[in-house]
Amino acid sequence: MSTLLQLRDALALRGQADATQLSAQLSLTSAMTQAMLEQLIIMGQVERIDTAESENHADSGGCKHCPQNRRCRLVTYRLVKPAH
Repeated sequence: MSTLLQLRDALALRGQADATQLSAQLSLTSAMTQAMLEQLIIMGQVERIDTAESENHADSGGCKHCPQNRRCRLVTYRLVKPAH
């Protein structure tokens, strides 16, 4: 069973990822991954990013991995940068 630390570390290595990518990488169910991500958000370690509203997604015309070049709504996650 993967831990919150393993999920956080996987996210740190990827930089930014969606729950499906993290589930596959850590062999977790999507429900477990989502629950763990929500816990990390509550703890202030992870932030949710709606790529449909992000400038990078709008400029590219869609997701890089999507062959249909459509503007779908994809939620990704990344670590919160610590304040100095």
